[in-house]
Amino acid sequence: MSQGKRKIHDKQSMLGTLRDDIKRGMLPEEVKREYDELKEYLLDEERREQIDKEPWGRRLFLIPWWFLKGMFFKLTPVRRLLVVIGVVLILNYSSNPNNHGAVLIGAALLLLVLMLELKDKLLAREELEAGRAVQMALMPEKSPDVPGWDVWLYTRSANEVGGDLVDFIRIGEARFGVALGDLSGKGLSAALLMAKLQATLQALVPDASSLAALGARLNRVFCRDCLPKAFASLVYMVFESGSPRVRMLNAGHIPPVVVRRGRVDEMAKGGPALGLVPKAVYIEQRLTLQPGDFMVVYTDGIVEAMNKRGEFFGDQSLFGLLHTLDGSLPAEEIGNRILQGVDRFALGAKAHDDLSAVVLRRKP
Repeated sequence: MSQGKRKIHDKQSMLGTLRDDIKRGMLPEEVKREYDELKEYLLDEERREQIDKEPWGRRLFLIPWWFLKGMFFKLTPVRRLLVVIGVVLILNYSSNPNNHGAVLIGAALLLLVLMLELKDKLLAREELEAGRAVQMALMPEKSPDVPGWDVWLYTRSANEVGGDLVDFIRIGEARFGVALGDLSGKGLSAALLMAKLQATLQALVPDASSLAALGARLNRVFCRDCLPKAFASLVYMVFESGSPRVRMLNAGHIPPVVVRRGRVDEMAKGGPALGLVPKAVYIEQRLTLQPGDFMVVYTDGIVEAMNKRGEFFGDQSLFGLLHTLDGSLPAEEIGNRILQGVDRFALGAKAHDDLSAVVLRRKP
């Protein structure tokens, strides 16, 4: 393709892309979402609350000024200097209208800063996409084959990378483990801690004398190696192909829910989250699932899912949904109905937390 034809092709592709964006009919919603994200990133909580209390006329002046100020302090020192020089050169035009060169230089400096910031964003996005690819490679299959059991595993991150842990471990010929965890924080730091916790768990499981001892060892490693104020909640379950019994370790996680013939029961709370108490003591919980019984382990991304009115999905909505589910349904169908209920409630609102769940069902 010649250079001239390539330019025409690029131009048509850009115009076509813009036309498709407009035809989607979601521009008002996307503009509002971008504005909300910008406000959350550039303004602290006090500023955000103050904006909502100001009259519209005052907001028109305050919002642009606070946005510019917040963006200015997030630039690197060199880029802040370039912005100041660019603005001074442009403003100097009012006192010297014949100095067009200064205006062009000022505009070029501002454009340069914009391009540098865009470059950083694109590089960060590429790195996050690579991190997401690694996370997906570490994920187990959604429905692993376990004789006598029906297992469904699922995770969905709110951002490019997530901080939830979902793992399936084959301990022996007939013994299996399932883990679900939630790391404090969001983004890349939580994703890195999740990978470390997953690797540590897989390394310690084969030699663990008991689940209580496993919890204590995991906690010591997390307290020793992780960042200050970082912690993780974890539920780890062990079950065998020929037995209805499930052994469980709960380290600071939301208690799992057991559904037996339409009755929904929440299990007892466990020990502290990993990384909070250096010498924490954990206990092993046990339960028996009869044919058709199932249990659901989930992260707070489900019960704290919000709609556009700021309302939470909540425990009662989840328990009410589980009460309607028949134990004869496959684990994957049970999980999909939970996701459908959450998504219908959210009505397209942006997710603020990772969403993960495990369904463990005893086959009839």
